[in-house]
Amino acid sequence: LLFLWSITVSIFGIGGLLGSSGSRYLTVKYGKKKCLLCNNLLMIVAASIMGCSKIAQSFEMILIGRFMCGISAGLCAPLHHQYLGEISPRKLRGFANSTSSFFWSLGKAVGQISGQRELLGSQSLWPMLMASCGLPALVQLVSLPFFPESPPYLLMSKGDQEGCKKAIRQLWGEGHHQAEIDDIMKEKATMKNTKILSVLELMKEQAFRWQLYMIVILTATVQLCGINAV
Repeated sequence: LLFLWSITVSIFGIGGLLGSSGSRYLTVKYGKKKCLLCNNLLMIVAASIMGCSKIAQSFEMILIGRFMCGISAGLCAPLHHQYLGEISPRKLRGFANSTSSFFWSLGKAVGQISGQRELLGSQSLWPMLMASCGLPALVQLVSLPFFPESPPYLLMSKGDQEGCKKAIRQLWGEGHHQAEIDDIMKEKATMKNTKILSVLELMKEQAFRWQLYMIVILTATVQLCGINAV
């Protein structure tokens, strides 16, 4: 029983590792908007599986749902930041990206509060708590089709300059946006001369060794600071 509980908790992280590892390939091939839409479907399916686990009397459904949630979260973390930053005007880009951290923290807080026994953490309501992760995904699935694809993706990956201009006008309104298009073109030219490293190549690269040490230490010590207990 202890082993099953441990697997149930940790399988979310395993799914997250797989999801984040495949995010770059998927975004380059299909675009950020399509990936986010499919990711929302994955989360809704995962929430439905976990929500029905009690009726089906199947702990395996919780394992499968947690794993799928992990994949969805792993995909969403980089995708959300990239898409939000790329569709925001330059003067609001920093603010827009900072809202991601705020809502990540707010979501964790709401989850911790909702999980109290007096609320949704009771013996009869916990399936609703596990299925609640599908609600934000459903909201985004319904609203995201009204937004265009990322302008940098359209221009840099697809070479669709007219589509890029149309997306910019839809996002930022009518006006002269040639400066933003020129910035994207400069970034595209820079990317041609930049080698994209794999995870293994990054770990072997001497120039990034100290940055990797710092990230690993910071990430590890966050787990030891007692934030979950708080």
